[in-house]
This record gives sequence, C-alpha cells and structure tokens, in this order.
Amino acid sequence: MRILLKFVIDCDADAVWRALHSPRAVAELYGPLMEMTPVIPDGLPTSWESGTEVPVQLSLAGAIPMGRQIIAASDRFTEDANGPVRIFRDSGIPLTGPLSSLDVWDHQMAVAPAPGDPSKTLWRDRLVFGGPTAPALWPVLWTMWQWREARVKALAPSWAHDPELSAPDDATD
Repeated sequence: MRILLKFVIDCDADAVWRALHSPRAVAELYGPLMEMTPVIPDGLPTSWESGTEVPVQLSLAGAIPMGRQIIAASDRFTEDANGPVRIFRDSGIPLTGPLSSLDVWDHQMAVAPAPGDPSKTLWRDRLVFGGPTAPALWPVLWTMWQWREARVKALAPSWAHDPELSAPDDATD
C-alpha cells in the first residue's frame, strides 16, 4: 500500500535537508499528537546520518504507548528535469504496537528547489507499507500523513535559520 504527498513549502531546500536530518525537527512533525523518545541510554543522535539505526518509542500525546520502531536512515542523491533531488529514507520497521503487524515499511522524503522559485522547496513524501493489517491501517496512516503535511507547511519557515548579516555600525568606532 502507498501514501503519496507532493507540495511546495516556504523554505529553501538546504534548510529542509538539514531539518530532515534533525531528530528534533522530525519529532516536531508529529507533535503534539505523537511523541518520539529514544529507547537507548545515549538518546537520539544530533543528526540522522546515512546508515544510522536508532530504536525509538512512540506515544500518543506522550501518555499512551503506541509501540517501538527502528529508524534506519539513508540518503540518496539524484536529479530530475528541474535539477538536484535529495532523498532521505527511513527503511526501519515497527517492532511493537499496532504497526508491528506490518512487514514492509519504506518511507522516503525527497526535497528539491521548487520549480521557478529556488527560495521554496518541492517536498515529495512516499510511504510504502505492507503486511496482513495494511488495508486496515491505511486510513489511519493516510490521516497521519495529512497531519504531517500540515505540520511540515507550518514548521518549514522556522527551519531557515541562517541569520541576515547586517553591516557593521561604523559610527561607533
């Protein structure tokens, strides 16, 4: 089964790419509905690096356990007709909870400068999942992905953190 999203967000592709590699920014996409906490004592990495595998606990509103899963991060780089495309992939798998009945989990997020406006980003999100309960879970995951789209659009402007440089004030020298 698949869920696909495609939309433009108000943030440049470099800032979006940095946010996709930030466990904190990714956790904010689900908040306050879902909370993601580390299972291992070392906590979450500062940045998802290609090849990273980290177990996390998900909970509904921070109170109701929803299960554990492995986040397995990898990066891929390609091009399309509009230029470079960067793809962040989570090919981990749910370990416990309602999603653990799924035996396929492949979540890819592709970011590229928006056609005609490189100050914005074209975001493409694809979730492929399968297993005996996939048809029953599809409406729940589809709803969650609509929530994700709204959260990405709301949070993206805050990801551009490069400050504007102002000219030094020569009058005070």
